[in-house]
Amino acid sequence: MTPPKKSATGQRICYVRVSSADQNDARQLEGLELEKIFTDKASGKDTNRPQLQAMLSHVRDGDHLYVHSMDRLSRSLVDLQHVVESLTGKGVTVEFMKEKLTFQKPSSEDKSHEAMYSMLMLQLLGAVGQFERALIKERQREGIVIAKTKGVYKGRKPALDEAATATLLEMAAAGMPKTDIAQALGISRASVYQYLKA
Repeated sequence: MTPPKKSATGQRICYVRVSSADQNDARQLEGLELEKIFTDKASGKDTNRPQLQAMLSHVRDGDHLYVHSMDRLSRSLVDLQHVVESLTGKGVTVEFMKEKLTFQKPSSEDKSHEAMYSMLMLQLLGAVGQFERALIKERQREGIVIAKTKGVYKGRKPALDEAATATLLEMAAAGMPKTDIAQALGISRASVYQYLKA
């Protein structure tokens, strides 16, 4: 197979991951002029994603990979570090736009300090992301327990009765995030906003 054609400075490539088929990936690509885009519509729990694997096989020395945020590449700190090290080891520059972080193969002069600092930032931010996701899951579990205690948790259901609506309002008043309320009551986040407006 012929290697992908690229300019002297390499290809400008973007990796996009959206968690479901109905999510719009346009915001992840805003303002970028790209030569190649790899899009997965899947969970980021591991690296077994077809387009991620295709991107890893495609990239070459001198390419520049853009990713909207670190959690789009992986939700696991170990996987995130492994993928970034693998890419930079090939000579690929990896840029996370949301975090404004860029990783690249260090030159012989800056191998020690700059590379160590960059990897430390990756580890710290990746660890914070994992911790935040753990907290969200815990709040979701607590919300489900509250809903079950009140007898209003029925799994995913398109509409809420009076008691469930009251529970939704209590959760919102307590400061629970709208996503967590939606998951606890088995409705969409858009529905949560509709009930709050009503």
